[in-house]
This record gives sequence, structure tokens and C-alpha cells, in this order.
Amino acid sequence: MALVEAGLERPGLFARFTQEHLRVFFFSLGKLGKGPIAAALTALVIGIALALPAGLYVLTRNLATVGYSWQDSLQISLFLKDSVSSERGAAMARELRAESDISRTEYISREQSLSDFKAQSGFGDALAILQDNPLPAVIAVTPQSRLGKAGVEELAARLGRLPEVDLAKLDQKWLERLYALLDIARRSVGIIATLLGVAVMVIIGNTIRLDIEARREEIEVMKLVGAPDSFIRRPFLYAGFWHGLLGGILAWILVAAGVQSLSGPALALAQAYGSQFQLSGLPAADGFSLIAAGIVLGWAGAFVTVSRRLSLIEPR
Repeated sequence: MALVEAGLERPGLFARFTQEHLRVFFFSLGKLGKGPIAAALTALVIGIALALPAGLYVLTRNLATVGYSWQDSLQISLFLKDSVSSERGAAMARELRAESDISRTEYISREQSLSDFKAQSGFGDALAILQDNPLPAVIAVTPQSRLGKAGVEELAARLGRLPEVDLAKLDQKWLERLYALLDIARRSVGIIATLLGVAVMVIIGNTIRLDIEARREEIEVMKLVGAPDSFIRRPFLYAGFWHGLLGGILAWILVAAGVQSLSGPALALAQAYGSQFQLSGLPAADGFSLIAAGIVLGWAGAFVTVSRRLSLIEPR
């Protein structure tokens, strides 16, 4: 026992530890290479399971991008009081344009409002008989896109309290509905990712269980000669690592292929609405996170299965 303890204190301990892990690391990869069809099918199932939530995540990101671009067209309409002159209204528009929270402003006089209404409504003849112009002057205010929903609402409320303003109207119901749908989509992605993550652990765990049963006699012999569970467990943990790694890479490829196949139709649809929006794929950071998630799930699934199965195997 003293010799063993002395041996553990030698300078080459870390080198031997690293060498042993590298040996098992490549040994487990070689085991997968001996059954390429089974390994490929396992990676395919894991890849599909990981690609589903990743694809939904990409879809949600693109929808959010569309929503943010639409937010740039959001306007606050300031209906001015009849007592406000055209000169004062134009001056107000210039003053508001200088504020940091406002992107641009446009002053629409009472005469221009009436002219636009006649052209768009088709009631030009009916309006011609009116002696007075019933429409107010309007200042169209475009907020900065960085404000967000709460910031835009606060800006509209503040502008509505100006003495020259009779009414401040912010029409963002459609934007609120879009953000509500995006929130539901994000929560759905989280739920689906959790469920499929558990499914990936079960798939890898079942694969490792079959491998353990195939090597049951070998494990019994190792336990008989006193091999610790950590030593027996190590090859199976690295097998789970490889399954998760290959599944994560395949999931990234599947998501990229799906985005590529939809890019053309998405661009055509955007151009039909006068937009240059292009479908974006999974960013590199998120792609590597997807692979890392596959590795963690593979390692965790293998660890749970190996720990449980080894406790049931005893040397005869």
C-alpha cells in the first residue's frame, strides 16, 4: 500500500493520467468505427432530436428580426389643437426631431391632411361642400427602435401631455400581438428543447446499456480483479461523448440545410412585400453551443446509465 501511495506521488502521475484518458478517448472512437452503421443511425436520431428545437429557435430569431424591422415603421400621431398655427406646428416638429428618443418627425398641415383624405377616401365631392376643414394638423413621430415597447409607450404619454397636443395616438396592437406570439414561441422552444434533451439522454443511455450488456463478462472480470468503477465507467462515458458530438454536428448540418432550402422562398415572399429580408441561419456561437449541448447530454446519459448498470453487475 505504501508503494502504491508512493507511486501516486511521482512526478509522472499527471502524464499517466492524461495518457490513460487519451487512450480511452481514441479507443471509444475506434469502437464506434467497428460498427459504423449503428453509430450513424444513433447519430442521425440524436441529430434530428437536437435539430428540431434548434430549427424552431432559428425560426423564432428570424421572426423577431422581422418584428424589430417593423418596429422601425411604428409612429406616434400627435393631433394638434385647432388653435396651433402652421408655423408653430412646423417648429414643434423640428424641436421634437432634436430629441434623442425620436428618429424623425413629419409635420402634416390641416390642408395637407384634408387633401390626403380626399385622395384616399373617395369622398372628395362630399368634403367639398364643407365650409370648414374638420381635420387637425398632425405631427408624425417615429421613435428610435432601441426604445422598445415600454419606452415607446412612455414617449407617447409624454408627448400627449404637451400643451399644443390634443391627442397622441400610438397604434401598436399588431406589434403587441407579434411580440406575444414570439414569447409563446420562445417558451415553446424551451419546453421542446427540454423534452427532446431528455429523449437524447434516453437514446444514448439505451445505446450504452446495450454496449454494457455486450461486455458484461469483461466487466465482471475487471470487477473480480479489483478495477474501480471509475476505470470501468470511463470508456462508456467517452462513447457517450462521441455520440453526443456526432449528433450535435449532424443537427447543425440539418438546420443549415433547412435554412438554405427555405432562403429562396423566404426572399421571394419578402420581396413581394417590398422588403429585402433574408433568412439567417444558426450563428457560429449558437452552433457550437448546440454541439456542446449534444456532448453534455451524451455524457450525462452515459453516466446515469453506466452508474446504474454497474451497480447491478457483480462478479460471479
